[in-house]
Amino acid sequence: MKIHELGAPVGANKDVKRVGRGHGSGNGKTAGKGHKGQNARSGGGVRPGFEGGQMPMTRRIPKRGFNNIFAVKAATVNVSDLEIFNDGVVVDAELLKASGLVKRTANGIKVLGNGELTKNLTVKANAFSASAKEKIEKAGGKAEVM
Repeated sequence: MKIHELGAPVGANKDVKRVGRGHGSGNGKTAGKGHKGQNARSGGGVRPGFEGGQMPMTRRIPKRGFNNIFAVKAATVNVSDLEIFNDGVVVDAELLKASGLVKRTANGIKVLGNGELTKNLTVKANAFSASAKEKIEKAGGKAEVM
């Protein structure tokens, strides 16, 4: 086989649908838009979510609660997740990111107290829950707020 003999598999390349190019093409005259009406006009059609004047679904469905757009959510790590590290290790943001326990550290890291810890670790984070701090210190480690 030579390079000039190569070609795309059958059906890989489809011709572009050319509308409005005569009735012999099957898409002439009205160019597949039918006769008259809003969708046949240039710039015609309705905006997304418009339901023909009927009350739109986004307004019919009841709204609940409050979404604080200014909320800053820290990346969370449970005490039980810290078991993967060896005794005496200093656990900081870089180590947590490298180990895959957190993805983004932009808004800080908070350590939560879910699970048990048996290792003696120095944990550096932006925040600790009371139970997490207690469990880290009970295991002989230190909880340092950065």
